[in-house]
Amino acid sequence: MRLPVFRVSAFTRDVFAGNPAAVCPLDEWLTDETLQAIASENNLSETAFIVRCNEGWRLRWFTPVMEVDLCGHATLAAAWVVTRRLDRDARQVTFLTRSGPLIVRVDGDLLRMDFPSQPATALEHPPAALLQGLGGTPRFVGKAQYYFAVLDSASDVRNLQPDLSELAKLDTIGVIVTAPGWDVDFVSRFFAPSQGIAEDPVTGSAHCTLIPYWSERLKKQSLVARQISPRSGDLLCQNRGDRVEIAGHAVPYMEGEIFLPS
Repeated sequence: MRLPVFRVSAFTRDVFAGNPAAVCPLDEWLTDETLQAIASENNLSETAFIVRCNEGWRLRWFTPVMEVDLCGHATLAAAWVVTRRLDRDARQVTFLTRSGPLIVRVDGDLLRMDFPSQPATALEHPPAALLQGLGGTPRFVGKAQYYFAVLDSASDVRNLQPDLSELAKLDTIGVIVTAPGWDVDFVSRFFAPSQGIAEDPVTGSAHCTLIPYWSERLKKQSLVARQISPRSGDLLCQNRGDRVEIAGHAVPYMEGEIFLPS
C-alpha cells in the first residue's frame, strides 16, 4: 500500500523554521495502531491524517506516542495541503475534529484558523513539579488544557532551561511559558516531555490560551506573537470572545509516499 505524505513547515515562510508537520491524506481510516505507527515513524511533533467527507475533511492528530484533541500547526499544514494540492480552488476548509469543527480561510498567502478560546484559570498553589521544572515561581500560573506560566521578560523565556523530568510528571500534555515581547506583543515557548516532545517549535493550540490572556492584559484584540524556540515562528492573532483566530504562513519541505505492507 502506498500513501501520499507531505511535510509542511507551519507559521513560517522558511522551510528550516516554524513547526514541521506531516500530513497524510487517506481514502479511508486505517487502524489506530497503524496511524500511531506512522506518526511514530515520522517522529515529528505531529502527524495529521485527513479523510474527505460530505462536510469537508475529517482530521486527526498524532504525536509520536499518542493521539491529541487539538493541534494548531498540523491543522495549518493540513489546510495548506488541501488548498495548495488537493483542492486548489478552495478558499475555505472545514475540518471535523475531536475539538469540533475548525474552519481555515485562505487570505492571500496567509491561512486563518478559527479555534476555540481556552482561557487559563489562575492557580493559587501551583504543583511542585511545575515550579521545580521551571526553576522558580512565575509571576502568574494558570491552567487550561496546558499549564500556563508568565515570566517577567522575553529574555527570561529565551534563557529558560527547564527540568524536563519534572515537567513530565504533570497532569497535562504540556506547559506554556510566556512573557511580553521585544518587537511583538508577546513571546512563548512550549514543552511537552510526557508526550515525547521536549520542546515544540511553534504551538498553535497554545495560543488558544495565550491570546485571551494577552488580549486582556494589553487591552488589544489584535496581537502579533512569536514562539522563540530555536526554529521560531510568527503568528497573527485575534481575540473574538469564545473563539480566537490564529493566522500564519506555511511552506512545503517534502512530498512523497509511505510504503506499507499490503
